[in-house]
Amino acid sequence: MPTDFLVTTALPEPGMTLLREAGSVLLPDSPLTPSALSEACRSGEFRVVVAQLGDTFDSELLERAAITGISNYAVGVNNIDVASATRRSIIVGNTPGVLTDATADIAMLLILGVARRCVEADQFLRSGKFTGWQPELLLGHDISGKTLGLAGFGRIARATARRAIAFGMEVAFCPRPPGDRRVDDAELGEFAGKVRHLNWPELVETSDFLSLHVPLTDHTRHLVNAEVLQRMKPTAILVNTARGPIVDEQALVQALRDGAIAGAGLDVYEEEPRLAPGLAELPNTVLLPHLGSATVAVRAEMARLCAMNAVAIARGKVPPHAVNPEAWTK
Repeated sequence: MPTDFLVTTALPEPGMTLLREAGSVLLPDSPLTPSALSEACRSGEFRVVVAQLGDTFDSELLERAAITGISNYAVGVNNIDVASATRRSIIVGNTPGVLTDATADIAMLLILGVARRCVEADQFLRSGKFTGWQPELLLGHDISGKTLGLAGFGRIARATARRAIAFGMEVAFCPRPPGDRRVDDAELGEFAGKVRHLNWPELVETSDFLSLHVPLTDHTRHLVNAEVLQRMKPTAILVNTARGPIVDEQALVQALRDGAIAGAGLDVYEEEPRLAPGLAELPNTVLLPHLGSATVAVRAEMARLCAMNAVAIARGKVPPHAVNPEAWTK
């Protein structure tokens, strides 16, 4: 009999308990290499893979896979070739709607952290350089009255807008950069009359803080490139809590070195976990290790949803959060 669940990395509780109560579980002693993951998927020994963003399921792997489904411990599924999975009737589950507030909090943390030079200030004090209050010590930027530009206007962007408005910021958005679409007051709901709808070039050129909240697609890969960075205000700050490849990271390093923009706050990276050469040495950055969803409660709920998706797939049911329900042919 096939093992019900191959878990590439242990889930926080209650995830592992739910899986073990539902069926047989294999948790490798060490992380699987790409070749080992591919071999496991085509072996016929596993029904469902419980995966992480670092596990890549490309078309080559999926075309040879003998699994029923993949339950991804994440909202994003850019580590999975969903089209190939669908062709092979491999259903994919994710964990949406859980990390909205936690990620919006991180976006605001980065906005404030870069603007007020918190990391620089912390290091300054810890190194023994603080000798007392000085009129021009580590001067930063105000955020009240400044314009926050939101690239995308989904759940996390809206939660960020809610926080920014409370801080006295002006909020503008482009719903689908680099393109656009009409957004009426009914769709804006609570934000009608409180936010401005701008096209992508206008948003880039007028924002004091540009925060990215779009999925990674062919259209949004390197959405922020050297040209966009040059069009931003020299006093502007870029924030990315979405996906690393949305930003051309090497172009960002150059823009930060040259003063094309004032700073950047990042929680995700183009070649994660590697950083573009020079990024870590730049003082006008705040760099976090992908902490958007990193609260005890959020990670536990993500684990529960991930496990419930996996259990449903193993039992021959469409998972509660199916990315490609059309793949289900049972």
